[in-house]
Amino acid sequence: MKKLSIAVVLLGTIGIAAQEQEEKGKQIEDIVIVGNRNVKRTKLETPVPVDVINIDKIQRSAPQMTAQDLLNYVIPSFNAVRQSASDGTEHIDPVTLRGMGPDQVLVLLNGKRRHTTSLVNYQNTVGNGSVGTDLSTIPVIAIDRIEVLRDGAAAQYGSDAIAGVINIILKKNAGASASLTYGLSGRNDGDTYQAGANYGTLLGKQDGYINLSLQLSHRGKTTRTQNHDLDIFGDNFAYEFADDPEAARAADDEEIKKRGLTRDDFNFQIGDAQIRQAQLFFNSEYPFNDRFKLYSFGGFSIKEGKGYGFRRLPSETFNVVSSIYPNGFQAVLGSQIYDVSYAVGAKYNVNNWLFDLSNTFGNNTFNYNVNNTNNASLGAKSPTRFYAGAHSFLQNTINLDVSRNINRFNIAFGGEFRFEQYQIKAGDVASYAQYDINGNIAAEGSTVLGAGGSQSFIGFSPDNALKKDRHSTAVYADVSYDLDKKLNIDAAARFENYSDFGNTLNGKLAIRYEFVKNYAVRAAVGTGFRAPSLQQQYFNNSYADISTSGEKIVTKGIFSNDSKAAEILGFDKLKQETSVNASAGFTLKPLNNLIITIDGYWIKVKDRIVITSNITDPRLDEFKVESGRFFANAIDTETKGVDVVVTYDWILGNGKLNMNLAGNYTETKITDFHFPENLGTPQEQFFGPDQINIIETLSPKTKASLGLNYGIGKFNFLVRNTYFGKVIRDGYPFGEVQEFSPKVVTDISVGYDVTKSINFTVGANNVFDVFPDRQIYRNSYYGVFKYAPVQMGTLGNYFFGRLNFNF
Repeated sequence: MKKLSIAVVLLGTIGIAAQEQEEKGKQIEDIVIVGNRNVKRTKLETPVPVDVINIDKIQRSAPQMTAQDLLNYVIPSFNAVRQSASDGTEHIDPVTLRGMGPDQVLVLLNGKRRHTTSLVNYQNTVGNGSVGTDLSTIPVIAIDRIEVLRDGAAAQYGSDAIAGVINIILKKNAGASASLTYGLSGRNDGDTYQAGANYGTLLGKQDGYINLSLQLSHRGKTTRTQNHDLDIFGDNFAYEFADDPEAARAADDEEIKKRGLTRDDFNFQIGDAQIRQAQLFFNSEYPFNDRFKLYSFGGFSIKEGKGYGFRRLPSETFNVVSSIYPNGFQAVLGSQIYDVSYAVGAKYNVNNWLFDLSNTFGNNTFNYNVNNTNNASLGAKSPTRFYAGAHSFLQNTINLDVSRNINRFNIAFGGEFRFEQYQIKAGDVASYAQYDINGNIAAEGSTVLGAGGSQSFIGFSPDNALKKDRHSTAVYADVSYDLDKKLNIDAAARFENYSDFGNTLNGKLAIRYEFVKNYAVRAAVGTGFRAPSLQQQYFNNSYADISTSGEKIVTKGIFSNDSKAAEILGFDKLKQETSVNASAGFTLKPLNNLIITIDGYWIKVKDRIVITSNITDPRLDEFKVESGRFFANAIDTETKGVDVVVTYDWILGNGKLNMNLAGNYTETKITDFHFPENLGTPQEQFFGPDQINIIETLSPKTKASLGLNYGIGKFNFLVRNTYFGKVIRDGYPFGEVQEFSPKVVTDISVGYDVTKSINFTVGANNVFDVFPDRQIYRNSYYGVFKYAPVQMGTLGNYFFGRLNFNF
């Protein structure tokens, strides 16, 4: 919703093709809109920091192919890391801003609120317990630019905007363009193919348009483990735990030889999941006259993923049907993710009053299919493929926005009504059921052959299935004042009522003062909130995980906030997070082509919603799980940080050099815990060291990038170094604390204009093949996980070639 248009700050023109050198030297693109729809300001006149990334230009020469990957290497306060062996999180990358959670970043499309995914991250990854927005559902070929507002904005945009706002602007230009990309890692895996086409044409006689985009993508899996230390046919996970390691290994080797196999047949598949995706998007506007116009945009995305769970060894007889899998198995989790969205609206201008009425719809559905596995309780009768169920999230938002520019003031106000619905659908009976030795669904106390449900990912049962909804109503107002481009003041207030938890009122004040020409100070303070998502309130399932002792795979449970288990243990009903956000900074332009911005920030969040650690309690025995996890307003956090951005354009020889230096430091600390009064469990079970680690130290506190882009003649050269600071990973409850040292990743590319319409670029991401430090043995699940998916991930070096066409 375009309640407060996002300010534009040009972060340098990294990756601009050579034919655009002249455009890089101009400052016309510095004229932007901030605070409301109608007041124009330059990039140094914004009271809060905003980055604008021209995706259409930067994607020409950058190795990355998705929006989240591009932002990860351009904006230091933005982080996105691919996860491995983490169920649905392998298929949708969690993204964070300023060290906050994925659900504390609001995403807009063309200024309208975009729906989140239906997926809850719960596999102890970054963003654990949160629900984010999948940026990869929007094809890069359709994006003109991305605006990243790095400041709390819940008073303008509503829930989820505690850390900031990402506004994705679709193309609306006439003409045609296309892009073909192929890439491969230095280990001959992770092959990528991407083909995209964009076409736009004018509509009507008054600057109407329709723009269409089609993109097809494929990303191959990667393998990042070699393990020969498993005690495959014994009772131990590794030989060092066997009574006689040498004898145990010799016995295994003899059995492997008898079966005509090698140890490689028992290796885990650990690495990036395979992803295939097809996307079709449109953006259109039709003016009937100079006062009235209709607009619509949206698209469809289908994503199919293939990830891998933990390997089941032949020795795990309770989990493995030996007659089907004599050598054990590693289950494959297949996803089918459907994402659809559309917006329709009308704009009407009368006497300089601008009315914008719109309806925005979005839906995300995640289907689970598990194969190469078994339901061990069925024995030899077990299927090996299962439909394990699905979850979906629907959001529909109606907005009315009104604004007018009166002298030096811009006044805006409006309202919003939003409906949301969350649903969990049950899978095949065999995907979740426990059977007795007679092949019937097991009753309490009956004899069973083995573990029930599809191993690796247990399907959703009818007990998990549900359909829940809610609605919210909001009104807002904001006003901006500009005095001769010297003094800018923005104020905003928003009242919101949710059907499931009540009211909230928030406000924000931002100011900028230019005390000397081209030298200014800016500051903002505001309150915010984030409503508990329906997913956090109602998600529930059973899942396979490592036991508390770390010695076997067991069944654990996640219980919804309104469940009997939550009631028994005394968990309160979820309520909204509340926040206070303050920022202050400087904008400097000491030279004509040199721009410096420095912004510090402080974010205090009270009653932050997280998922607890695994709670073991005798009262959970009736639910047939080893332990349970619950969503709760369990912690308060405090985040402090600073962003620095320096850009400089320099005429060098017959070409132009653009230099961009950007850095971020963020530190988040938990300041308080909130325990249910009658829970009676130690903190290690309620919110243990591993969960504290995810909040405080699992993401780099320091991140910086230096991009050098030189265009001369028909050539364009890019060199970019990205610094990822140290991170700490706590392997609790069965591992240790490990520090991962800082790393620098180097991207390079060379582009050549074959003709005015065709550009060819080759290059590499992480050309020097930098990896995170290897995990210590105790944290690597007995050597299986050689690398943790932290900092830059585990892809290694990646080489690409790309053809760009413009017609």
